Amino acid sequence: MTRLSETALANLPSSVQRPAYNRTDVKVGIVHLGLGAFHRAHQAVMTEAVLASGDLRWGIAGVSLRSPDTRDALEPQDGLYTVAVRGAEGDRFEVIGAILQSLVAPEDPEAVLALMAAPDTRIVSLTVTEKGYCHKPATGELDEAHPGIVHDLAEPTKPQTAIGFLVEALDRRRRAGLQPFTVLSCDNLPSNGRTVAKVVTRFAELRDAELGAWVREHVAFPCTMVDRIVPATTDADRALVAEALGVEDSWPVMAEPFTQWVVEDHFPTGRPQWELGGATFASEVEPFELMKLRLLNGSHSTLAYLGYLSGHETVADAMAAPGFAELLEAMMREEVTPTLPSLPGFDLTAYRAALLERFRNPALRHRTWQIAMDGSQKLPQRLLGTIRDRLKAGAGFERLALGVAAWMVYATGHDEHGQPIDVRDPLAARFAEATTDKRTAEALVEAYFQFPEVFGADLTHDPHFREEVTRELAGLLAIGAARTVAEVGGH
Repeated sequence: MTRLSETALANLPSSVQRPAYNRTDVKVGIVHLGLGAFHRAHQAVMTEAVLASGDLRWGIAGVSLRSPDTRDALEPQDGLYTVAVRGAEGDRFEVIGAILQSLVAPEDPEAVLALMAAPDTRIVSLTVTEKGYCHKPATGELDEAHPGIVHDLAEPTKPQTAIGFLVEALDRRRRAGLQPFTVLSCDNLPSNGRTVAKVVTRFAELRDAELGAWVREHVAFPCTMVDRIVPATTDADRALVAEALGVEDSWPVMAEPFTQWVVEDHFPTGRPQWELGGATFASEVEPFELMKLRLLNGSHSTLAYLGYLSGHETVADAMAAPGFAELLEAMMREEVTPTLPSLPGFDLTAYRAALLERFRNPALRHRTWQIAMDGSQKLPQRLLGTIRDRLKAGAGFERLALGVAAWMVYATGHDEHGQPIDVRDPLAARFAEATTDKRTAEALVEAYFQFPEVFGADLTHDPHFREEVTRELAGLLAIGAARTVAEVGGH
């Protein structure tokens, strides 16, 4: 079968949307670190709408910080790929042309730095996951002992981390008399712009006090809230796209119809008119971000751990099982919503209902195992922050605690039947070592509480938190996840 490419565009079915602009006229205005599926189904799609409007200053150079897989898939396709939007009403296909270049940082860090330091580059955006910021999730501070950070301080012109690339490129612009680019995080971090500003500024200070002061004074770090469910692409997805397009696409992305992007409007050197793609610009993003982190992401993680332990491969499978929808609805309504700031004019009841419908989408095969990755980095903002607020209010949090307990079982590396779990987490080896031969809820909780980078010093010493998590964990160990969810969700 013919491969997707510039020359193949003209022969695609008329129902498939495709670039109508001349891609050779597009300039790179955005360098994106973390060229994964989410970026290609979210920010790149909204940038495509800008290019389609005739503003050709905002092409994207994508950078993979580790694996060459995405570059190797896109390069023979002239950077083109398909977004398949899958909903209950059917599928819709669009070929995206916004990504002009794909680079692999370990192969040629100098090429990446040169692009970031180029005068036309006005935004460097990131989807590197929570762990990519080399910070301590419990505090938001730079992890100065992180091996990548240690390396990048010693070898600043050959960075390995996103933070190292950002600071070296900013320093080159400073020394060349160029304005800094705007640093735009699109990851699920609390107050992500502020968090990234903190770690980048601290890293710059460790390199050079004058550089740190310049970053603090001149670099913009807008906050964002991103939302779209993007499952990992499977061979079945590739076959679906090939049948629809009549050409082979090595790495299409699947996405739900819903997409949301709320962005703090602070771009000193200009920005694309992302409103054309559906983005919302606001003076304050944190309330929306907190809402999404705690309602969507907190529910997603809880669903993933309990769903995986119950034997459900996908989110939709879990949502169809007894008690899951009821558990999540009650957790969002009773335990999470009271911790959220006021959002005038925003209907939280409708938002919660929409989340449950999105989770039920049978067309998306979003694996619970995929969502369960990197739990040590995700729990602090998705569940533990909410629990802290409930503790301060003297309010209950049994369903939130159940989510934490389910993560504790999952992170041991063995399911309820003793079968191994492929735990993908920066602390996976340490968790496995700490929990070996721990058979009781009390022993497991004690083992996990030796990780202040996850729980902080406050929660590990809070007797109410310990008691509630131990109780929920004991229940899981006694009767299993499926029965627990059925019983908890039923009342």
